[in-house]
Amino acid sequence: MKERLPAKLSLTFVIITGILWLGSINIRALIGDALVYTGTFEFLPYIEPHAEREIYALLAITSIVVNLSYCIVFLSAILYLRTTRLKLKEQGWLMMCTILFFLFSPAEFYTMKLDWNFIQAEFFRSADIPQLRELYIKRIAALRGVPVIATLTYYTIVILAIWQPLRKSLPES
Repeated sequence: MKERLPAKLSLTFVIITGILWLGSINIRALIGDALVYTGTFEFLPYIEPHAEREIYALLAITSIVVNLSYCIVFLSAILYLRTTRLKLKEQGWLMMCTILFFLFSPAEFYTMKLDWNFIQAEFFRSADIPQLRELYIKRIAALRGVPVIATLTYYTIVILAIWQPLRKSLPES
């Protein structure tokens, strides 16, 4: 079955920005891990103030990339689902991917708001280190473990898209 051009283009945007989005989520996590003891909200005591300030700037930049790429993936996914010739009833893998992706969109938009507060404080208000620490902790503590579960779910979506389980095969004539 041949796809229409809008479906092909939107799927291309989903794939390219999805790679960028998932990669930048991991980069942001690695950068943020340089501030606190792993698995805690306790800041490392030996970080110099100028180094901590630079880490916050890097976190803000990667948050911009994460949020912009997520918005593009979100809109492209909606456009793909509207323009594809695939039927969700016949493509169980696509149905599972769709449900898993949109299930966590409220959490993503909430954390996006927290990221925006952090970005504003870093770039537009020149906040001091204690304010940035407070915003950072608020962001990583947001919704408890839901953002981590969401990230694991997004990697599950990649696996489902590759293996395509529950795919209804066409009758052979």
